[in-house]
Amino acid sequence: MDATEWIEAFVRGLMCLLGILGNNWLCLRSLPGPKSSLRTNEVLFINLAVSNLITNYLVDLPDTMADFVGHWFLGEAYCCVVQFCSDLSETSSVFSTLFISVFWYQKLVGSLKRGGAPVQLDSLRLIACLLAGSWTVAVLFSVPQLLFLRVDSGNESHDDCLEIFPSQTARQTYEPLYLTFANALPIAGIAFASIQIVITLLRNQTRIQGLTSDHHNGTANSLPNNGPSVVHSSISSPLYQVEIGDSIVRAPPDLKRSSQPPAKPSPGSGTQVRAAKSVVAVATVFVVCWVIHLLLMMASNIHTSSLALELASYIGSSYTCIIPYIFLYGVKKLSCSCRG
Repeated sequence: MDATEWIEAFVRGLMCLLGILGNNWLCLRSLPGPKSSLRTNEVLFINLAVSNLITNYLVDLPDTMADFVGHWFLGEAYCCVVQFCSDLSETSSVFSTLFISVFWYQKLVGSLKRGGAPVQLDSLRLIACLLAGSWTVAVLFSVPQLLFLRVDSGNESHDDCLEIFPSQTARQTYEPLYLTFANALPIAGIAFASIQIVITLLRNQTRIQGLTSDHHNGTANSLPNNGPSVVHSSISSPLYQVEIGDSIVRAPPDLKRSSQPPAKPSPGSGTQVRAAKSVVAVATVFVVCWVIHLLLMMASNIHTSSLALELASYIGSSYTCIIPYIFLYGVKKLSCSCRG
């Protein structure tokens, strides 16, 4: 191996290690405590972590070992297993990210607009059905990998695990369906949910600024300024009365309301906002990585290029090793507080 190959192997190994650590940590930190029940967001995070760990252990780790050895050495049978697990985990991870994006959008809206009211995806039964459906779709699109893969031996020292379709018609049928239903549609849903989260956050920020401005203006103009007089205030009736010397000035009830501080969101809104922002960050990383990944894969299908396939593999792996840390930071579980 030359210096470039050693660097590539080292980078892949580092990404694999970061992915294993991050996704295991996300899975462990999402498990419910001894006195708490399993919640929807925890189920979604665990499912995402498991999907990514399939990639980390069964795909990235063998690929890393093959990079250090210099060729595929695990045989044709495991070649099929690796590619099957790769498509299975990628598809499941895509759908998990979609469900997480939609869930936190619903929670954000429920927290800011409805005072933390329950949302549709709070139902564990609904989430179980959605996850079962996503895994079914992932298996259906991954089964062809068990049929169309073999180890290509260009020479004795450089065996590669490649996808060889029986005919061009089979390739042209499978790939558009896979790209549309397992990639394009979920990615569009993730992008849409993320845009809605951003719009909701901006509108809420504008509303809070408007309420704060109205509160300050109302407080400043609530009392008449008739010169230096001693002011005593009391609330003795539905009207708000202010005693100025020997006279009493009464204000209508809406003046009393205008001097009160603006309504605050529900107590958990800060947590919802932080988590929603982390979802937007993950969605941004996800969309960028997967769009580039898909473009490279399509380019390699049009014109076979080992460089394009290698870049697509690296970019796909970068997603699984980055997002667990963003989610852990967003839900304030990146660190572990051990108290006696």
